[in-house]
Amino acid sequence: MIKVGLFLDTYFPMVDGVINVVHNYAARLAADGDFDVTVFVPKHGKKYVDNFPYKTVRCKSVRFFIIDYSLPLPKLDRKFKRALKESELDIVHIHSPFMVGSMGVKYAKKHGIPAIATMHSQFEQDFYRATHSKLITKIMLKKVMKVFNSCDEFYGVSPAVSQVFLRYGARHLPLVLGNGTEMSPAEDREAAAASVNERYNLPADMPVFIFVGRITVLKNVLFLAEALAKLKDKHFKMLFVGDGKDMPALKKLVTKLGLDDNVIYLGRISDREQIKALFCRAKLFLFPSMYDASSLVQKEAASQSTPALFVEGAVTASDVTDGVNGFIAPATPEEYAAKIVSILADDELYKKVCEGAKRDLYRTWDEAVEELKDEYRRIIEEKKRV
Repeated sequence: MIKVGLFLDTYFPMVDGVINVVHNYAARLAADGDFDVTVFVPKHGKKYVDNFPYKTVRCKSVRFFIIDYSLPLPKLDRKFKRALKESELDIVHIHSPFMVGSMGVKYAKKHGIPAIATMHSQFEQDFYRATHSKLITKIMLKKVMKVFNSCDEFYGVSPAVSQVFLRYGARHLPLVLGNGTEMSPAEDREAAAASVNERYNLPADMPVFIFVGRITVLKNVLFLAEALAKLKDKHFKMLFVGDGKDMPALKKLVTKLGLDDNVIYLGRISDREQIKALFCRAKLFLFPSMYDASSLVQKEAASQSTPALFVEGAVTASDVTDGVNGFIAPATPEEYAAKIVSILADDELYKKVCEGAKRDLYRTWDEAVEELKDEYRRIIEEKKRV
């Protein structure tokens, strides 16, 4: 049996793309009798109780209310350090390079086992947005890459992300381990779409667009509102699924732009079948984010044959070819709106792209984790030969 340790500097009840990746890795590894998996993560609140099909080890953390995440304190947590010491891991897999992640790498070095890392985020953007200093950003980026470069192997979640980390200072081009989705195609797409029409009182012939994710300026949600305001034909509905600290700013702008009748705020939705139905009803998944490195939601949309509209230069659109398996528009509200109009006007191309999105972008977590298992076995064997 291979004992795997997954390390991340945040976890449920917080929710983001990286947390979902680690959870799906852990759940599927735990279901395989050849793997014993433990997730090492920080605590988030005293009332939250883990209820997962895999082991979790939590460390103390300090909550900063001005930001979305807590600061883990693994070095100050005796129980955490003891549990890690007694874990007898065969491989360490970190998903963040900070407090918890770096402790995982140190454990691997001390015990002579392989440490690998998956790179999920565009850290340079995060650091500069937090500090507004190019010098501090450069210093922090150097520290992050020191952790990644000390691993035996590292991966990007897409070829474009691997290129980003090569630019950051990776000692070689990272390999690629793509993400997946547990969302399967709807058995009856038309019935699923009809259920959304009934729930939200939508005319069957009304174009519906959807955004799913955190409501934050990082994901360009204000840009999206400005683009929708440029549509001369206001016969559409825009569904915002999710919540976040910039929801008040979004609502204020939507009202200012005269779009209140066009927008429905659905908040966070945990029911996956409901999310599936919403994708079935949506004509387009509008995702103008320049922040994301790889969008899990994009794969969810593709599972329902719903194409996404990105902006030029977005890393998460690196596996998309405009007019083949998705759409890409210039990064101005006017041109983004014009692209929406052109998509709605060409039914033949639209149907072709719907098919292409599912064909090229849909990938299950089971497929992704089988590839991950092969990598674990390969790296463990290579480490033994060193």
